[in-house]
Amino acid sequence: MSAFDPAEALAASRHEFGEHGGVNMSIEASTTFTVMRARTMPAIFQGAKGPARGGCYLYGRHFNPTVYVLGKEIAAIEGAGDGYCTASGMAAISAAVLQCCEHGDHVVAGNALYGGTFALLRDFLPVKCGVASTFVPVWDLETVQRAFTPRTRVLFVETMSNPTLRVADIPRLADLAKRHGARLIVDNTFAPMIVSPVRLGADVVVHSLTKFANGASDIIGGAIVGATDFIASLMDLHTGSLMLLGPTMDPHAAFGISLRLPHLGLRMAEHSRRALELARRLAGLGVGVTHPGLPDHPDHELLRGMANPGYGLGGLLTLDLGTQARAERFMENLQNEQRFGFMAVSLGYFDTLMSCSAASTSSEMGEDDLRRAGISPGLVRMSVGYTGSLEQRWAQLERALRAVGAVR
Repeated sequence: MSAFDPAEALAASRHEFGEHGGVNMSIEASTTFTVMRARTMPAIFQGAKGPARGGCYLYGRHFNPTVYVLGKEIAAIEGAGDGYCTASGMAAISAAVLQCCEHGDHVVAGNALYGGTFALLRDFLPVKCGVASTFVPVWDLETVQRAFTPRTRVLFVETMSNPTLRVADIPRLADLAKRHGARLIVDNTFAPMIVSPVRLGADVVVHSLTKFANGASDIIGGAIVGATDFIASLMDLHTGSLMLLGPTMDPHAAFGISLRLPHLGLRMAEHSRRALELARRLAGLGVGVTHPGLPDHPDHELLRGMANPGYGLGGLLTLDLGTQARAERFMENLQNEQRFGFMAVSLGYFDTLMSCSAASTSSEMGEDDLRRAGISPGLVRMSVGYTGSLEQRWAQLERALRAVGAVR
């Protein structure tokens, strides 16, 4: 496979001029679109014409030009044929899974997932849609293989598991899914630019654009990318999950996120650089730290082999403080005493965000689920920012660790 640079692919896709020749695309705020010939409208409703098939726009819930451009930009970054954007990351995940499954079908999924995704697969889909899921450690390929059934239609994984930071072997998982007639859906929220799952064999890639892609924690959004036919099926007027469930992204949100994509690569490289350096120093103090860039990480070589050069190996790290009480004291000291980041969910912000995963973003999981996923009560997930100097941030981090007795 030839070398792929997501930044170059994005730059090549961005020659999308504004309506009046502006260097930025225009915001198309219309909810409905005119046709020049009356016979065109029935053709759109029949699926013979439409933006994904070289035709006309119809209605803002179906396709919006500004949102479609953003979808194509995300697709370019991922090396995919096409894409479209949604009102949230969960909307993207839900729509992608539902488009692949029918009543009675089955999903194999990683057992360490974002809590909302876990609840969707374990609780919502079986009750509301008759779609069951089996959760497995995706790094154990024999266990993944055994989990498939004749009704398995989706293998769902995160590039880097939330919050344990285990890395999915996308090429081998893609091969497994293909052999069983299933689609591999990869949530690449933690690793935009770093890993390109479509080029490694994934069928569909989803993102929470709220996170790294946006970068300022001010816009909620999601994206689905894949083959052009799959994106078109999401917009089918009779069976399309995006068309009929209506998780529409506002064009103003799409415009705002599009403006931030050109420096996503620069941001990911710095997030990754700082996270790895802090992880190295934490390891030197004997703190229980996890980052895929550390040589002792079980998936270090795997990620190095899949990663696109120049963007590092991820902007998140975890620290295990042993107990929830110590983890909470540690985060309170960092935020309130050291002025180091914020206790908040989400990630990909320019400042550091930290949370105790078992009590927050993974709280949908029961105690047994948390144990099987390797999420301990004292696990602190940090999305490492790039404000302040590295030395300033390290000094604050070290003081907080000493204040709670994590190091001496």
